[in-house]
Order: sequence, then C-alpha cells, then structure tokens
Amino acid sequence: MPPKADESLVRLFTSLGLNEAKGVEYAKSKHSKILNESIQEIGLENAKLDEKMATLIASTITVDKQFNGLPLPYKAYIIEKIKNGDLKESNQVTAAVKYLSDKQGDINQDEFNENAGVGIVVPVALIREIAQQSLDPKAKDLPNPWSSHGLLIKSLKEKPELKWSNPLELKNQVDALYTENFGTRDECNKRLKEAAKNAPKPSKESTKKPSQPAVETNIFEQGFLGALHKPGGNPQIKPELRDQHLKATDGKVITRFPPEPNGFLHIGHSKAITVNFGYAANFQGHTYLRYDDTNPEAEEQVYFESILESVRWLGFEPWKITYSSDYFQQLYELAIELIKRGKAYVDHSTGEEMQIQRGGENRGPRVPSPWRERPVEESLQEFENMRLGNYQPGQATLRMKQNIEDGNPQMWDLVAYRVLKAAHHRTGDKWKIYPTYDFTHCLVDSFENISHSLCTTEFVLSRVSYEWLCDALEVYKPRQSEYGRLNMQGTVMSKRKIMKLVKENHVRGWDDPRLYTLIALRRRGVPPSAILSFVKSLGVSTAVSSILTSKFDQSVRDDLESKAPRLMAVIDPIKLVITNVPDDYMVQVKKPFHPKIPEFGEATIPFSKVVYIERSDFRTVDDPNFFRMAPGKLVGLLNAPHPVKCTSFKEENGKVVEITAELVIPNEGEKPTKPKAFIQWVAEHKESNSPVKVNELRIFNQLFKSDNPSAAPDLIADLNPDSEEIIKSAFVDVSLYTLAKNEFQNARKSAYERTSKAKEQTAEIIESEEEKRSPTPKLTAEQLIGNECVRFQALRAGFFALDKDTILNATKEGASAEPHQDDKIVLNRIVSIKAAAS
Repeated sequence: MPPKADESLVRLFTSLGLNEAKGVEYAKSKHSKILNESIQEIGLENAKLDEKMATLIASTITVDKQFNGLPLPYKAYIIEKIKNGDLKESNQVTAAVKYLSDKQGDINQDEFNENAGVGIVVPVALIREIAQQSLDPKAKDLPNPWSSHGLLIKSLKEKPELKWSNPLELKNQVDALYTENFGTRDECNKRLKEAAKNAPKPSKESTKKPSQPAVETNIFEQGFLGALHKPGGNPQIKPELRDQHLKATDGKVITRFPPEPNGFLHIGHSKAITVNFGYAANFQGHTYLRYDDTNPEAEEQVYFESILESVRWLGFEPWKITYSSDYFQQLYELAIELIKRGKAYVDHSTGEEMQIQRGGENRGPRVPSPWRERPVEESLQEFENMRLGNYQPGQATLRMKQNIEDGNPQMWDLVAYRVLKAAHHRTGDKWKIYPTYDFTHCLVDSFENISHSLCTTEFVLSRVSYEWLCDALEVYKPRQSEYGRLNMQGTVMSKRKIMKLVKENHVRGWDDPRLYTLIALRRRGVPPSAILSFVKSLGVSTAVSSILTSKFDQSVRDDLESKAPRLMAVIDPIKLVITNVPDDYMVQVKKPFHPKIPEFGEATIPFSKVVYIERSDFRTVDDPNFFRMAPGKLVGLLNAPHPVKCTSFKEENGKVVEITAELVIPNEGEKPTKPKAFIQWVAEHKESNSPVKVNELRIFNQLFKSDNPSAAPDLIADLNPDSEEIIKSAFVDVSLYTLAKNEFQNARKSAYERTSKAKEQTAEIIESEEEKRSPTPKLTAEQLIGNECVRFQALRAGFFALDKDTILNATKEGASAEPHQDDKIVLNRIVSIKAAAS
C-alpha cells in the first residue's frame, strides 16, 4: 500500500494556500522536509494565500536549489514579492533568485525590479505578433507541422521582448496559431498516420539524399528582416495618411540611423548601421543619418563629426543628413496641438513625486498627477511660460496624458518636454524647452516618412507609446520593429565606463586600439569589410548576440587573409652573417606582395651579406621536429636566391646575439637541395635604406581579465596588465615604402570617387543662418583616408597596420617611396595569424 500522508504536514501545507490534493502530494513527496522547514523558517504558517501564489512559493522552495542557498532575508524578500503580486510567474522568480545569488548587502529596489521584470506586462497582442513573425512558413511542409511546435515555444521564450510573458498565455497563442495555420494537433496526427499507411515503400535508391548546392544567404531577405512589412503595409488611423506616405516616398523603403551625438559609436552600433543602411539599400531605398540632438547638455561637435566618419568608413552613404533640431518648431506646434486635444498637460511634480505616481520603487498602485486634469487653457499658458524661460529646470514639464492603468510603463504619462537652460549647438539660445526622446523620435520618423523604424529590443515596450502619440495627433505612423542588439564579451561599451578609463589614463583615448569603439577598431587597422562580414554572419533576429572578442578576431583574420599584402618583418631580430660572400655582396630580389594574388604587384628588395632573422626561427640545439634554423641545418630564406646553413653562433649572457652561416650554392650542373622550411628575413644594406626600423610595434591583447568586465566589482582591478606590449626592436623590409605609397594612392582615388558620387546623390538640407549655429559635418574624401589603410601580413608574426602616430612622408602625394628625415613608424598588430590556444 502507498504510504499515508502525515496529517500534520497536510494541514500545514494547505494552510499556506495549497489545495487538499496538492497538500497531500507534497506531504508524501521527498520535498516534504524542505517545504516544512522553509514554511516555518520564513513564517508562512496559516498564510492562507491565493492558490496560485501558494503553488508558486511551494514550487520555488522545493525545486530551486539556488533559492534554498540564499540567506534568510533574501528568501523572505522573494516570498514577500510573490505574496504582494510583484512576482507572478516562475521565470520572474528564477531571475530574482539569480540576481540575489550574486548580491551582497542591501537590495536595490530598482535593480531588483529591473532584473525580475516587476511591473512589466507583456500584451497578448505582442505575443501573438512575434509568434506570427517567428512561425516558420516551411513548417507546413513537415509530415506533422506540430513537431515544430515545441521549438517555436522555446525560441519565443528566449526573445528579450517576451522574457516576462505569461508562459501559459504564450503557449495558448502558439497553439491557436498552429491550429489556424495547420489544423489541430489531432487532425495533423491523423493525416500523418493515413499518409504513412498509404505511402509506397521507398526503394534504397530513393532514400539517398541529393546533394544541395550552397546558397549564399542574404540577411535582408530572410529571418527577422525578411518578415518585415512592405512599404505602406503599416496600418494608419486614417487611410489617407498611408496614401500620402506612399506618394511622398514613391513606395521606397526609407530607414534612418538616429544616434545621439553624446559619445563615440562602438561595435554594437555597427549592427544598427548595417541593418538600417543595408536593408534600405537591398530594396533600392534610402537611409537618413539623423542626429538625435535633443539634449544640448551632453552633445559635442566632435561626436557629430566622428559619427558621420564612422558611418562612411563602414561603407555607407547617408541619403540625407538631418537633425532632430531641424524639427524643433514643428515638434513645438504638435505639442500645443496635443494639449488642445486634451492629451497633454503641464505638470509641476518633482522627479521623486513622478516616481511615486508611477508606483514607486516597489511598483505599487499608480496614481494620477494632481495636475493631470488641469484645464486645457491653463496648460497652454503654462507651456508658454515654460517656453519663455519662466521656469527653472525641474519646476515644470509637459507630460502626455496616456493610460496609467496600462501594464506597460511606457504608457504612464511620459514626459514630452522639459526645461533646460542650456544653449543648443545649432539653435543657440532660441529654446528654453527641449523635447524628450519619447516625444521626438516617433514624430520625426513621421516627418521623414520612415517606412521601417528599426531599433533594438530594449525599445519594444516603447512601441506602444510610439504608436499612441502618432495616432493621438493623427499623423503618419511608421512601424517600429525591434531586433536583438550586438554585445561583445571581454570588453565594455558603456560610455561612462570608457570615460573613466580615458580620464584615468588607463587607455590612450576613445580610439585606443584595445577598445571596441569604431574609431578604436579603425585605428587598430580592422578593415570595415571585416566588421560588415562579422555582423552579417551573426544574422538578424530578436535574440541578443553576445559574442566573445575571439570570435570577432577570427572574422577579422578571415577577411585579411585574402586582402592583406605580405611583407617580411622580424619582431625580435638576430643578426645573421653570411661568411662565404664578399662584404659588398648584394643581390636585388623580387618579392610578390601576395603569392596568390598577382594583381597586388611586386617589389624589389636587397639581399646582402648581413640579414636579420626572427629569434624564434633559430635554436641552438637541433630537433628533428624543428625545421627552421639550427646548427648544421639547411633552411631557406624566402625569395632569396639560395638557402643558408648555420655554421656557428655567438652568445652573450646566455642569449644568442649573432649567427654565422654559409650560402649554399650548388655547383654547375648540380641539382639544388630543397630546404624543408623557409623563414623571413630583412637585409642590412644602407644604400638601399634597409632594414626599415620600426619605432614602436604594439601588440594588443584583451583589455580585461574577465569576459564580463561590466559585472566586475572593480573595473580597474579587472584590467589586464598584459593587454599591450610595445616592441622597439622590430624591422620591416623596405617594400613598406612602396606598399604605403600604393595603398594611399588607391585609398585617395577610391575616396574622391566615392565622395563625389555621394555628394551628387545626397539631397542637401538647406538651413537658415539663424538656425545653423555650428558647422555641420560634411561628406569629405579625407574622412575615408587614414594611416590604417596600410595593412599587411608578416609571416607568422601577425597582421599589422600603420598607427595614426606614424609619420611616413612616402604616403604624401608627389613624395618618393623612400624614407624621409622625420619619419616615425608605429605599427599596430590587428590580429595574430592564428587564434591563441585556450
């Protein structure tokens, strides 16, 4: 007979709020002890909770081992959050437990709420929409379409915008979607059985899988981007708005890249640039570069210029360059219209009071502002007072009258305008009030007839307020669609954290090659084509891409392999003296810039009595598994006329300082001996300006010790002390001058042709002198030309580029391809030849 349940335990468990059957089940289970102890430890006897709450608590206690490892105050805190309704679903509880497991000391309410999704309600309509977008159309071709049902649910749960959705509601929506598209599960199972019953037995030949040709993927026509609406497919509150939009755009795809000019772009922005510019270009559309310049306190001219340069460096040309400030007057007029429609009001609540109105730290009941119902005429007058500068910052704001009962925080009466006593870089002191992002973004998208407003998933909740505002003003409503952002592990991209590194001189600046800002990657020598290939290889979906820097480096390596010319370089040189040739011996040898790409051309370099080889290419004691230079061993010198054989070497303080060798020249009619290995070298020949001395060669490694420095308790303590090595002994062969001159000539030609074409195609924005208070970044060829365009591979040493600190007069127009008096050569290693062993 099955064991009888302990009646006292059943009473205890049902007093928590579990039904009788569940109480008996837990009393009989192996979890009865831990549940019993926890109820008494946390003080839950006779709690008489709602059955769903009680079930969630019991499940947390008995299933989540991490929960039971928490200190009692943390456990009690989570239970209290379940009891007051803040934590409604198991996924929220799991996230809360994980957050507190890494926590010490007092709990920060805002951080806890953010990490556990407190107060966030995912609309059923959004679940349905994303499920519809994610449904594989090929599922209908499966023997049983419902076999992919579980995979879709799993993928939806991983999407950031559905992270806090109700699991049951999510399953119900997927069930409904499958039933509508494919029939019920039972119907599909029945069809599958009938098909199997009637199908002829396949022959052995017919079961062989045909070979499929490789298909080149186009990220703009498949997956997330492939499922986007066609121009005009975004619903409007009035049909004529759609017609006006299509007439203005001629039915083209119109996108925009809208950065805030308050910092330098980083690798994550490269995805946004690729998605917006690439998607429009794929469908012969246009893309705006729009500076979201609504916060004059944080904006600087250097950021405007750097953003345009980075976009162009990546290979894209904006159709128009605009600013949110271009539309300040229109935005102001629409704010007045919103007040007149009874959908905005001037509020005098402080920031702290607004937080309380929105539920406070504990996300409690929301209450309306006491100014919410003030008369329209009064709000109009107060808004005019704001505009005239009669209020100080924080004394008055214009808030949208949305729906504070909505589960979405983006509908809790967002601020539309605030007072700022700061001069604007373009409009000067004309405005004392500035629109917020939430008010500006959707309306400027509307003004510019954006067909696809593409942004990252952290803005998914903003879509509701975006559409609300457009409809409230009855203007054209673009469609916002959200994709997963690109994060890079092993580095930081927070402006605040990079600023700390810069100000405390832990890095050279925002363009330090160890950082992952775009100007830093450019300075390191990373080709823009490598970044684009990397982004496209990740694809575009709603999932966040969190990538190790080593994977990015491999993409760079793959890109450079077929594009970087070859030079010979020795990083740690040893002098090699050939004893069986005269002192003035010198032979000019031809060297291709790439052994497999003749189009790269070739150069002539000297080979002389004294050359330098890499220290790692020599061993004092021979080893049969070592094929490079050792005493008595024959080794080839790349492109040299003959191999050499080491005859002796000289040491000082245990270190080899010089090697002597003989040139192995076959006798007439004798077949030359082929060496097993070839090594690189550079010749010492003053008349030929050889070798080229490298003033600094910089080797870069990961800047931080950990793969998640953002989570490190002390960012500075996590810095890798070996993130940079500076070498001052390196030599490069003299073809560097020819290569540099050629690369700059090619870069100039390409830059001037591209810029000229871009200026012809770019629609000019005409601004009055009154509005234009500072220089507007212009399309110039110089934006595309920099020292980093000189890249090369040095055998086994890595891929290198000239740093911006380099002075190489040979790159100047009309200069000769040879050294000049004030030359200074600084090389950055872009990446190593091979990935480091883990």
